[in-house]
Amino acid sequence: MAPIDWIILIGYLAATLALGLWLAKRNRGEDDYFVAGRSLSGWLAGASMAATTFSIDTPLYVAGIVGTRGLAANWEWWGFGLAHVAMAVVFAPLWRRSGVLTDAAFTELRYGGPAAAWLRGIKAFLLALPVNCIGIGYAFLAMRKVVEALGIVSNRPVAAAGGIPDTLLLLSIVAALVLAYTVAGGLWAVVITDFIQLLLALLGASAVAWAAVHAAGGMGSLLDQLSAIERPELLSLVPWRWGPNGFDWIGGAGISISTFLAYLTVQWWSFRRSDGGGEFIQRMLATKDEQQARLAGWVFLVVNYLVRSWLWVLVALAALVLLPDQSDWEMSYPALAVQLLPPVVLGLVVVSLVAAFMSTVSTSVNWGASYLTHDLYQRFLRPNASPRELLLVGQVMSVVLLVLGVATALISDSIGTVFRLVIAIGTGPGVVLVLRWFWWRINAAAELAAMLCGFVVGLTTSVVPLLQISDYGQRLMVTTALTAVVWITVMLVTPPESSDVLERFVRTVQPPGPGWNQWRRRFEVQASESLPDLLARFVFSSGVLFGALLGSGAFLLHQTPLGWLGLVVAVVSLTLLRLPRRSVAAL
Repeated sequence: MAPIDWIILIGYLAATLALGLWLAKRNRGEDDYFVAGRSLSGWLAGASMAATTFSIDTPLYVAGIVGTRGLAANWEWWGFGLAHVAMAVVFAPLWRRSGVLTDAAFTELRYGGPAAAWLRGIKAFLLALPVNCIGIGYAFLAMRKVVEALGIVSNRPVAAAGGIPDTLLLLSIVAALVLAYTVAGGLWAVVITDFIQLLLALLGASAVAWAAVHAAGGMGSLLDQLSAIERPELLSLVPWRWGPNGFDWIGGAGISISTFLAYLTVQWWSFRRSDGGGEFIQRMLATKDEQQARLAGWVFLVVNYLVRSWLWVLVALAALVLLPDQSDWEMSYPALAVQLLPPVVLGLVVVSLVAAFMSTVSTSVNWGASYLTHDLYQRFLRPNASPRELLLVGQVMSVVLLVLGVATALISDSIGTVFRLVIAIGTGPGVVLVLRWFWWRINAAAELAAMLCGFVVGLTTSVVPLLQISDYGQRLMVTTALTAVVWITVMLVTPPESSDVLERFVRTVQPPGPGWNQWRRRFEVQASESLPDLLARFVFSSGVLFGALLGSGAFLLHQTPLGWLGLVVAVVSLTLLRLPRRSVAAL
């Protein structure tokens, strides 16, 4: 990096810190600090959601899986698009109507008694510490890889800092800056800076993609060179092809049939984010109303899948041609940035990567602190704590989470491996999280059993040598099946929730579906929407998303027939989606 690049980076960090400190004056209590006073527009909340997932680790992750397993490997995260569609069109208004502060607090709206309290506390602990710290950790891991690729650090001891390795020293400095504006400004600072960081991240990703494709001789030349490598998985949008002998599964994609089926039929609804996911739920709860919550979900879908996907994929494909001897494909993204971009542009791209990193970490810190403050400290230790005390506790918890996240990064090496571990330990409870909105019989004991069993089975089948299941798809299916046996058994042998608890939930949320019919009639409450309407909206919205995703990618890769097919699916689905509800439900 040239001096001008350093000036750009330092200037950005200083401006971000100043903005966070300025926004701190908006915080008068935990509602302001953790859900921005419930006054966000859908555009701003959705942009913040997209920025949160647009982390510094994700372009490295995409470069890594494309380099090792080809284009179809992206189904590992594209498959979650189904869950995110459900979040946007089904669950967003339900969450907003609930009016809770966190998804852990929701458990004591939906359930009652000691089991609900235990569930809330355990969920808050698991999501705030092991799960959240792993997420913060692999963001810091990506940051470490980027700064090492840029030659800024080399993990050598710094005498002036008491022998601390320069990598750890730099990570600590960046962590301190993130912490300063997050602790001071709360969710207001996170969301406003997220919007700026998203714009920077998109500009930076566009610059790297353009430079990489240009260096490869243009799109046509790049595709010709990739075809000559004789790795069919590199340009295949799915892990199979039709050859002279008919259907042929592409082994080089590293995706077994069971794994691909798990991506599409199990992973998205079995994972703990099946009805939204903690930090996304936080944004939906912070919106002005139900319509803005739904808009936030759609903004996220467009940016996350239709915009950023192909910017990263282009760089990953170009790296295969421009860096043929690369040993760690995750490093190819920053390596190409250093190799191809001139001063000033490189500085802006580095700023975009740092911005992406900061948006993810700041969100994770604020989100995790909300659990520790609202669902543990206030709920179990200090129910009558003052707003000022809760604000202070939230700030202290933010510091604790960030320190633990940095420690996690120092013991990890592969972003992709950590990503799959996060999925594994969160698989199992997703179906219960969905059913609790649509069926009154789901109780706190069932959800608690699903959460704990999924965590234990997912962890043991991932890391315990004698119990480890190497095939990713089989591991997800085994975890889901074992968890289902446990939670269904627990539900059947434990009593349902009391009528008082169910009445409170029905009146507050107005849940849809036949699973609540008897209770809606009893309490004279109308369902917000019919289940057929919701299912139709989910199907057609999925058609819009995946038709546009695969169609745009196919046109980009000069696979014209598939491109037209995707475009037709997207247009037809959008047309059906915009029909009046009665017409849609009748189809």
